[in-house]
Amino acid sequence: MTAHSCKLISDVTVISNEKVLLVRYKDGNKYDHQSGWFLPDDLLKYMEDPDDSVKRILTEQLGISGSKLSLLFAESFTGNDQSWHIVFHYKASADIGFKINPSADIIEYKWFDISELPDKKEVAHNGWALYTIGETFKQ
Repeated sequence: MTAHSCKLISDVTVISNEKVLLVRYKDGNKYDHQSGWFLPDDLLKYMEDPDDSVKRILTEQLGISGSKLSLLFAESFTGNDQSWHIVFHYKASADIGFKINPSADIIEYKWFDISELPDKKEVAHNGWALYTIGETFKQ
């Protein structure tokens, strides 16, 4: 039997006033060598609860705290690197007018109207964030 690696990941769809926040990361190597728009995400730290990971992502990457969070769904698949990925997809509601304080890892962030999301080819992982956003708004 061959040992396989597993990646536990949390991402968060931050919603404010019918707009969704997407980010571009500086170091694509940390994100499966991908570039383009992402939902804010990160690997879980060892023994970290997924709820805690998404709070950490919001705080460390965006400077957001106190958002109403909910776990919407999880998915499991084999990633491009052949590792097993388990992804926890969260939703965060943010007040209108709150300030984003991006970390040095984020080179750009932008609020997109739900009806004017970027084209699939501008979104990392073959438009994966667009799928997640679509699933989020079905909930």
